[in-house]
Amino acid sequence: MADHKSLHLHDSVQVHPSAHVEDGVSIGMRTRVWHECHLRKGAVIGRDCVLGKNVMVDVDVHVGDEVKIQNNVAIYQGVTIGDGVFIGPAAVFTNDLVPRARNKNWTITETHVHDGASIGANATVVCGVTIGENSMVGAGSVVTHDVPPHALVLGNPARIHGWVCACGNRVGREQERPAIVQCKECQSVGEQ
Repeated sequence: MADHKSLHLHDSVQVHPSAHVEDGVSIGMRTRVWHECHLRKGAVIGRDCVLGKNVMVDVDVHVGDEVKIQNNVAIYQGVTIGDGVFIGPAAVFTNDLVPRARNKNWTITETHVHDGASIGANATVVCGVTIGENSMVGAGSVVTHDVPPHALVLGNPARIHGWVCACGNRVGREQERPAIVQCKECQSVGEQ
């Protein structure tokens, strides 16, 4: 574990004294790392992020700019998080499709979370999926397949239950994606 002063962090970065930040971690300007976080070597955290209490970011994980990661989230090696992503409390990402305690030949299966996506509290994201731009994963859902951009997915396994605007409000309840929508909340009009 590196001494926070030896990490050469920008003055605007806040790292709580109880956080464990390994050598080789990059933390962007104005990012806040709270109590008991563990950031592993090679992790890259963007600017203007907030990492809540007890967040674990594994080796070589990339987290984009303006990301909010709530308490007790585990992001394992092989996961890439885009810009403006929200990850709710106790969400978990896996990285091994064939987990065994004694498997010496296991391989990392990558997962990608695209810009603007939201992942609800206690959601589990099984590795190998892509979570599309501005999509929303409901609390407690188990994601086992790709989530299209702007989709609202719920349940175990997570299935499409509608569509959301970039602002997060529901713009459709149907299974099929609407061609053009207008959000009643933000008034944006666009193709989904």
